[in-house]
Amino acid sequence: MIARLRGKVIEAYPNRLVVDVHGVGYEVIIPISTFDRLHAAEGVEVDLRTHLHIRETAHTLYGFATEEERDVFLMLIDRVSGIGPAIAMAVLSGMPVSRFKSCVVAGNTAELSRIKGLGKKTAERIVLELKDKVGVTDTWQDAAAGEVSASAADAELALLALGYKQVDARKALRKVLEADAAAPVEALVRGALRVLQG
Repeated sequence: MIARLRGKVIEAYPNRLVVDVHGVGYEVIIPISTFDRLHAAEGVEVDLRTHLHIRETAHTLYGFATEEERDVFLMLIDRVSGIGPAIAMAVLSGMPVSRFKSCVVAGNTAELSRIKGLGKKTAERIVLELKDKVGVTDTWQDAAAGEVSASAADAELALLALGYKQVDARKALRKVLEADAAAPVEALVRGALRVLQG
């Protein structure tokens, strides 16, 4: 599995990049939000979080500027029936992650259905299935209310995307946060995984 990619952009388009990593050119499908955030142009050095999606007919590499974008992408394709990578990328290209989370928490299907490629029924399914999934909207609400730090919330969502129950994820994160309250998201996730697997 390719989880991260760092290299120089040799081709740049709003929805895909070709990144040269030590002489190998990786084609990476990206949302417009990532393109904008990275100011991706030929010759620019980029550091992408990635997901390799494997199907019978193709191996496609998806890239994201932040862990948060990748987590939402994985949540959509893994937890919402009928949502594949193309629709998940349309969601990420259609609105900022923070706005998407707000729409899900508020049940705002009207705004979600304005995203190109997303109809009313799909928007309703996203809200229904993400609200029903253990802890996702609770975590977003806690982060919005300031009850948990943004990095702890992102780490919790990453653990939920990996299939852990919210109760277990929170317990493991609490242990890690006791040792280092200012740890970045990646360190929180790694530490929590060690607790969960230990």
